[in-house]
Amino acid sequence: GSKAISDTFLPNWRQAVSENPYLDVNQWLQSIGAENKQGNITKEECVNIIKKFSLKTFENTYKVLIIWLPEFLRKEGNRLLKIIEEPPENTVFILVAEEQELILNTILSRCQIINVKALSDEETAEGLMRQKGLGRDEAFSAAYLASGNFNEALQLAGQQANDNAALFLEWMRLGYQGNPIGLVNWADSFAKLGRENQKHFLRYALHFLREYALLKVSGGQNRARLQEKELQTARKMTTVLELDQVEQLARLFSDCSYAVERNANPKVLFLDASIQMHKIMKSKLQEAYTGLRAALVL
Repeated sequence: GSKAISDTFLPNWRQAVSENPYLDVNQWLQSIGAENKQGNITKEECVNIIKKFSLKTFENTYKVLIIWLPEFLRKEGNRLLKIIEEPPENTVFILVAEEQELILNTILSRCQIINVKALSDEETAEGLMRQKGLGRDEAFSAAYLASGNFNEALQLAGQQANDNAALFLEWMRLGYQGNPIGLVNWADSFAKLGRENQKHFLRYALHFLREYALLKVSGGQNRARLQEKELQTARKMTTVLELDQVEQLARLFSDCSYAVERNANPKVLFLDASIQMHKIMKSKLQEAYTGLRAALVL
């Protein structure tokens, strides 16, 4: 419920972390059956944190609080400002974030920032070989696609179905064709995935566009961080999708992510996005047709 605090989910958390210590927020929410909800650190959680720090320690000198993903500390996070700015003696706050720019400025300004670099492909591959017993070639293939994300590498190494890739390629195909029935069915099906899954999908879509742009700029020479099926599709797309269209699609997907955050109706949102995507993908073809028609008239 809206008044739940992290203590409520400690058994679930221990189980989830024991199964996958590299899990992301989407996997965590799925593990507690909350995939249709957005992550949030509530007012009740902030009050509980302050209450805990009023207690005395018995087994150790220090009090340590780890906040995973402080990006979810929205306006409620201001309740913690005083205790973060002037913590009690022997008190340590550790904020573990993925997107620094989403943290409240009032909190960020009170923090000492330590940037943790992504794993190299070699480090990721070595971890996969050690933990999963993979061969060198398979481990390096998964590591390259994961781009420093060990959790993603584990999923690829475990040969879990890449639902986002299949779903995105289907959406692009339907959008390019302008298939109205197919797009309506796709939007209806996609709306049932839940907000966190939808945001995860949009992050993947932006990743695909970035890799496609690199492939396009390099004339197909760049080794894009895409799986083989995605890479084949991307290479075919280079003849029909220009960089300015990629920019428009990226802006469209970013706008969709913003709207999902604000609880937009997913059926309406993604059907409209599908129509916009069709217009963007067909715009160059329409320009060429208009130019040819004008030339014939002259």
